[in-house]
Amino acid sequence: MATSLQEKQVNALKRMLNFNQVPTKTSNAEPQWKVLIYDRFGQDIISPLLTVKELRDIGVTLHLSLHSDRDPIPDVPAIYFVMPTDDNIQRICRDFQNQLYESYYLNFISAISRQKLEDIAQAALQSNAVQQVSKVFDQYLNFISLENELFTLRHQDRDSISYYAINKGDVKDTEMDSIMDSIVDSLFSVFVTMGVVPVIRCPRGNAAEMVAEKLDKKLRENLRDARNSLFTSDGVPGQFSFQRPLLVILDRNLDMATMLHHTWTYQALAHDVLDLKLNRVEIEEVIDDEMHVSSPTRKPRTKKKVYDLSPRDKLWTSQKGHPFPEVAEAVQEELNGYRQEEGEVKKLKAALGLEGEDDTAISMLSDNTARLTSAVTSLPELLEKKRLIDMHMNIATALLEQIKARKLDTYFETEERMMSRSTLNKSLMDIISDPEAGKSEDKVRLFIIALICGPPMSEAEIDQYCVALQAANCDISAVQYVRRWKSYSKLQAPPSQYTGGSISSTSMFSGLLSKGSQFVMEGVKNLVVKGHNLPTTRIVDALMELKSLPDSEDYRYFDPKLLRADASSVPRNKSPFQEAYVFIVGGGNYIEFQNLMDYVKSKSTPSVPKKIVYGCSDLVNAAQFLKQLSHLGQEI
Repeated sequence: MATSLQEKQVNALKRMLNFNQVPTKTSNAEPQWKVLIYDRFGQDIISPLLTVKELRDIGVTLHLSLHSDRDPIPDVPAIYFVMPTDDNIQRICRDFQNQLYESYYLNFISAISRQKLEDIAQAALQSNAVQQVSKVFDQYLNFISLENELFTLRHQDRDSISYYAINKGDVKDTEMDSIMDSIVDSLFSVFVTMGVVPVIRCPRGNAAEMVAEKLDKKLRENLRDARNSLFTSDGVPGQFSFQRPLLVILDRNLDMATMLHHTWTYQALAHDVLDLKLNRVEIEEVIDDEMHVSSPTRKPRTKKKVYDLSPRDKLWTSQKGHPFPEVAEAVQEELNGYRQEEGEVKKLKAALGLEGEDDTAISMLSDNTARLTSAVTSLPELLEKKRLIDMHMNIATALLEQIKARKLDTYFETEERMMSRSTLNKSLMDIISDPEAGKSEDKVRLFIIALICGPPMSEAEIDQYCVALQAANCDISAVQYVRRWKSYSKLQAPPSQYTGGSISSTSMFSGLLSKGSQFVMEGVKNLVVKGHNLPTTRIVDALMELKSLPDSEDYRYFDPKLLRADASSVPRNKSPFQEAYVFIVGGGNYIEFQNLMDYVKSKSTPSVPKKIVYGCSDLVNAAQFLKQLSHLGQEI
């Protein structure tokens, strides 16, 4: 039974693609052919969840963008999966007029307004297509689930709900309202999909509080309308149905340092350095090395390669939260294991006199030997394994090049020491003025972290550093914004904000260097991070375990199921929460996600499993976040 948000979203999509009927064995065996029409939002929601092959298996022969030029296919039903925007609705009405399909199943990603429904009805009447419009559904799927415990609100047009959009100086109340409404709409979709009503906690006086108030109101209104409530009891109860989940809504301003932090774990590095998006990563690979040798001036030709990192990839799921050196070692071990298996298949071919690479010959000679059968059946698996190992090899090599070129290990180590208040190996000024150390943005990131987490600096000291940064070709507008943010924010990060993190260098990749590895690791530190909780994790821990923590003492409490809502409602639950949703308004990243996953792993026991799902308005890597801070700085 589906228990995770991602599984439930996949099931909802499969039901939608089966004309909103629950798929049965017969419908799976002989699906009815159909066309899928989506907009860019719909595409972003479907692409991390269903492959083209899986779509074909459920009968989708063609999948097309709503705003592309489409030819009429008069004898096929069309399933639309789009946002209820004015543009989309006009386009659907045009499709009616042009009589593109046999019948139309309209599925809106979030609820469509009464007015727009009437527009569609009007258009259907005018183009005589009322009979063809079979169903209109609100799907409440307005979020993107990237993993079982990770979701983000949108990828297209995500600038409209970014940190910059919420914090810019000239933001109008109406703009702010519409940003909050779109965030609430998506969070509402998440809980409709899960079929649970959470208990909401949030800090006072910022965007998170606005989201919490609006979400509480929206959930309350829906529960009050018992006939049309989306949270009915006839739904299948969730795994933790007797206990409701906690939803913690936090504001990005709570912890800015983590957004700019250089990281050391595989997934977060891929996001920071290679801009991992929607579980896909793009890498430039060199094609013609030989040409380059003959003429050193000519740039080698490169081609872009796109890799999908799916939850079905065991190596990825087991390693994505591990430090990079361990990942490199694991990939190397997989490769050695693969070579051994490949060697056995080759030996077998030689024994059968099939020296050539002709696999069909093997299958023709299907002797009774069990060994042969197993070799043949394991070939497709072997090829798939080889493809995944090659992919991780290429990604890890691309990361390693960047780590060496930008000295990311030094940055990571220095920042971790700052966050845990230990002494630095190399002074901040040395790193900033070292022309070899990283890109200019790396230096700005390091300095902002020093400003937020390091020992307090006087204005004169900060100015000195700014001069040094400018001398190193850095744009310091982001620093100016953080200075102002720091002087405004009453939340001066107390010394206890970042705690317990410490770093030790272990022997230099001993395993890798001795085994004759593919990775040249000399000169890269093997840093082992001791676990520590980031501010978000500490607050979630306090709220889940009902501990008292000065930071979260006066957090507001909303329970949409209580009949009367009043501002003074006090937390009523006496037992700790087993399940929590953590949502960050203003962007999140994989460092925070990984930190929460490590925390929940340490807290869970077989008898009391704990679960945390992390969500954010958009996933931003440090370069993108720094750009937003620079824009804010330029507006001061």
